[in-house]
Amino acid sequence: MEKAVVLLSGGLDSCTCMAVAKSKGYDVYPISFNYHQRHSIELEGAKKIAAFYGVKRHLIIETNMDAIGGSALTDKKIEVPEGDTHRTDVPDTYVPARNLIFLSYAVGYAEVLGASHVYIGVNSVDYSGYPDCRPEFIQRFQELSDYATTATAVKGKHITIETPLQNLSKAEIVKLGVKLSAPYEFTHSCYKGGEKACGVCDSCKLRLEGFREAGVEDPIAYETRDI
Repeated sequence: MEKAVVLLSGGLDSCTCMAVAKSKGYDVYPISFNYHQRHSIELEGAKKIAAFYGVKRHLIIETNMDAIGGSALTDKKIEVPEGDTHRTDVPDTYVPARNLIFLSYAVGYAEVLGASHVYIGVNSVDYSGYPDCRPEFIQRFQELSDYATTATAVKGKHITIETPLQNLSKAEIVKLGVKLSAPYEFTHSCYKGGEKACGVCDSCKLRLEGFREAGVEDPIAYETRDI
C-alpha cells in the first residue's frame, strides 16, 4: 500500500483532506504542528481525527513561529479580525510563510517514510487572502520539491503535492467530507480558540456559511450562529 503524508491541523479542510487520502486507499501518516499558535484546541482535534482513522503514527512537530510574530494567530497583542468571509486583502491571521515551512517538513517526512504523496487542504476559492494557499504557490513548491531531496533529485522518485480542495467552495468541501464520513465533530476552525467556537471571526463565519449552503448541520458548538 502506498503511503501518503497528510498535513492535519484539526480544522475542517485538513480533516476533509485526510478523508480524501483515506478514500484513495493510501496508508496515511498525518503530520501536525505546534507552532506556538494562539490556542491548542485545533491540535487536540487533530489528535482525535488521527485516532479516529487508526493511524500508525501521528507526528507532531514543535516549531516556535511566535518568535517571528506578525500574525494574530501567534501574537495575542494582535486582534483576530471579525466578520469578513470574502476578503481580497491579506488579513492579520496570515502566519508568515507557514505553509512553506509546513510543506518543507512534510516533504522531508515523506522522503523518510518512502511516501509518494503529500496532502494539504489549501483552498483558493473560499480562502482568506493567504498567498501560500494559491495554486501558483503549490506549483512552484512542487517544482522546488522535485530538487530538494535525495529521493527526488538523486533517486528519481516523485513526491506529489496533492491539493484536492484547491478549487472547491466551502459548501463543496463540506459535502465532500460528509460523503466520505469525515469526523467533523472533532474539528475546530475558530481563530479565537475558545471551548466553543466564537461564530463571529472570519473563519467561523466562512465555515457556518459553508455548512448552511451545503444544507448540513455543523456538529460543533458555537457561542453564536448568527449568519
